[in-house]
Amino acid sequence: MIRDETYAVLNDEAQLREKEEIFKRLSLFYGGGHDGRTCNLDGYAFFPQVDPYAQPEKWMYAALDQMAQNVSLMSDKSKLRPLCVEMGFYGVHFVDKILGADVFFQDGNWNAHYLETPVGELAAPDFANNETFLLAERLLNAFLQCGVKLPVFGLPTLASPLNIALNLYGQEFLIALYTDPDAAKRDIRVITDTIASLHRYYRGRLPEAQLQPVVSWQRTQPYGYGQICGCSTQLVSDEIYREFFADADEEILNVYPHGGMIHLCGAHLQHAEIFRGMKSLHALQLHNRAAQDLESYYENLRDDQVIYLNCCEEMPYERAFDITKGRKIIFVESGDPKEIVK
Repeated sequence: MIRDETYAVLNDEAQLREKEEIFKRLSLFYGGGHDGRTCNLDGYAFFPQVDPYAQPEKWMYAALDQMAQNVSLMSDKSKLRPLCVEMGFYGVHFVDKILGADVFFQDGNWNAHYLETPVGELAAPDFANNETFLLAERLLNAFLQCGVKLPVFGLPTLASPLNIALNLYGQEFLIALYTDPDAAKRDIRVITDTIASLHRYYRGRLPEAQLQPVVSWQRTQPYGYGQICGCSTQLVSDEIYREFFADADEEILNVYPHGGMIHLCGAHLQHAEIFRGMKSLHALQLHNRAAQDLESYYENLRDDQVIYLNCCEEMPYERAFDITKGRKIIFVESGDPKEIVK
């Protein structure tokens, strides 16, 4: 178990009030408002030198001890800095492994071999006997047993139906969308149900004030919002996305009371109109290549849709600020905040 002093620090009322101020500011931006300042998000996560695959409980206790020793990080008023604990078991292949893929670690990254079974024959997991799920459950149980209120708990990567389908089948799934759409839809149904079930499981066990989806320290949202990883939507047309995946993505976001976010990291502008029309979609997170399209997204999204921006060489902070004047945008690791130009 965690130390008594760790428990005391991570339940300190003054610290909890600072945490609430972070989430109040995020909620203000999600509501279309602003307080005269840009919103700079730079959360902090803790990763102790303990093997979480062998000792998930020990890993959790060590991470919380690290957090308690560094709780002053949250007091930096120039940015929003939630304190997070997140163990991304198997990286972006967590759901793949739950669904039976051979997942392995090589050259510093988690990878997965494609399934040998054809598209359309994917079986739903038996969570009660699934080693990957049970490992993640041990970590969650350890966190809940500690009874600390300050930390944000980040989920493993639950991705999106298209991401998972491509992880499982590669280009064969893209081909199946055209040659055997019924088989593709059967597997999309299994994948969607699996991802939604995992989100419902975590929502049922974690306090709303502590649950955040993946990359919790950089994609922190107000309470009650979920997340989809939309990386691979750059590979499909708007027609294919609308027919096969948009409803599935919304179904997952609708597990949460307020919908949520889609993470983008490529060239996805062909879907901008669809994104605008998704009632459950309230934020886009633009990273890497997607950040270059900030102006188009900013001009075409709804007033109640916020952009999280990871600045890059092609979209530096100064240009992004000129485009947005700090409104409807949350800068991630964006440097010193500036006042909004009235």
